[in-house]
Amino acid sequence: MDWIGIGVIIIGLAFLGLVFFLIKPLKNLTELFASLQKTTDELPDQVADITSETTSAISAGRDAINQVNKQMNELSPLFQLIGDMGNTTRGLSSSLIKVNTTMREKLENDSAIKRNNLEWIYGIMTLGYCIFQRNKASN
Repeated sequence: MDWIGIGVIIIGLAFLGLVFFLIKPLKNLTELFASLQKTTDELPDQVADITSETTSAISAGRDAINQVNKQMNELSPLFQLIGDMGNTTRGLSSSLIKVNTTMREKLENDSAIKRNNLEWIYGIMTLGYCIFQRNKASN
């Protein structure tokens, strides 16, 4: 039994030495865990603040988008009017071009207009013809 007692005492002394050797690292580890606990205790409040700020930012963005949509709905008739005016202008200009082309083809052989510099009459006649056609179409 003596050998067993001596072995137990040696093992006990080894564990005692190991404890004294590990006291400083375990103390540092304890401080680290305490600091980590302090940091993680503040984490729920920080997450709640971030989510509330994010929610308010998303809400403000949604309100801004709704306001822009309302303004676009109010401006939509104006855009449609501008589009109709553009289509009308395009139709008028295309009819002016057609009339201008046909009259130019008819009058190109007439050298009296070129000779006497009467091209302005040709322009007035084209404009008058288009106005007459528009008045005729609207009645």
